[in-house]
Amino acid sequence: MKPFQLKTLVAAAAVMLASSAALADVNIGVSLALTGPGSGLGIPMQKQFALFPKEIAGEKINLIILDDATDPGKGVTNARRFLTEDKVDLIIGSCITATSAAMTPVIAEGKTVQLSAAPVGVPPGQDFWMFRLPQGFTVMAHPIIEHMKKTGVKTVGFLGYTDAYGELWLKELQAQADKAGIKIVDVERFARPDTSVTPQALKLVSANPDAILVVASGSGAAMPHKGLIERGYKGKIYQTHAAATPDLVRIGGKDVEGSYVVSGPAVTAEQLPDSHPSKKVAVDFVTKYEAANGAGSRNQFAAHAYDSAIVLEKVLPVALKKAKPGTPEFRAALRDAIEGMGRTIFSHGVMNWTKDDHWGYTNETGVLLKVSGGKFVVEN
Repeated sequence: MKPFQLKTLVAAAAVMLASSAALADVNIGVSLALTGPGSGLGIPMQKQFALFPKEIAGEKINLIILDDATDPGKGVTNARRFLTEDKVDLIIGSCITATSAAMTPVIAEGKTVQLSAAPVGVPPGQDFWMFRLPQGFTVMAHPIIEHMKKTGVKTVGFLGYTDAYGELWLKELQAQADKAGIKIVDVERFARPDTSVTPQALKLVSANPDAILVVASGSGAAMPHKGLIERGYKGKIYQTHAAATPDLVRIGGKDVEGSYVVSGPAVTAEQLPDSHPSKKVAVDFVTKYEAANGAGSRNQFAAHAYDSAIVLEKVLPVALKKAKPGTPEFRAALRDAIEGMGRTIFSHGVMNWTKDDHWGYTNETGVLLKVSGGKFVVEN
């Protein structure tokens, strides 16, 4: 064999090996609101994904992160690109409920797992390929209603988004408030892009409920809260887990002092009792995230990105025994492994997805926080 022939064969073999390795890479599409009103949720997740493992179970992990601009249509475009151009094995996103919901049918049609970073509600059976990283509405409404009962709240008002996130919270509030003997005296809505809720706030202040639940997210949660205070509301104000971000306190300032926010345990990791199953994992998330992004930068949605790595570390070894990345069989194996991964400790609680439950969390998950001195403090 001539020397140049040997070199050619060696080079060809190297190319084949490189190609084989590339095929074995696990490709993950991530769609986040990096611009628009939901950016206060998406940007912290992006920062956590910068800390994502480069390799899991011996396979290289490739993250393809795209901005959906807090726009459901853009989220759908991203999902289609992930499926048709990038040939991803799994999709994470979006962090906005309406955007994530719009992506779900497209991803399901592509028979690919979606780890939603928003608490998406879909009709029974339509979440076959979709699993939620955030806690469900039933789980997170539980500590709010319990606190209302404990503090003597008899009437409540609702001020929330007109989209799916607002609707699902309203449905849960109605169900749990009714059981607790708490009357809903007024329901007001607003759109995510709105810059004022003056008419709605005036109606709520006039109704004068003992408490008001504000249903908004990220930096957008401060505006309706401030609107209520500026119109003279003096009762208790509660916020949902999408508002458990530093932006609420930073933008809301003194107007949000004394208010209550439900959250997963990750945001107040050090304040959790040692008996809490998530304390060790939550502290690990906070320590690493703040080492990279600065003290006090912890964020509820960044913790969902952290928890997505826990999912992959548990299910990839299982799926790899059945198929290779980049194939329909591997995507199906990932779905089955997630559905059957059993009790798993997240920074945000104890997860136990099953065939009949793609929400997974239990009522012990939600932690009620109080804004005190510009910080979130666990309410006892």
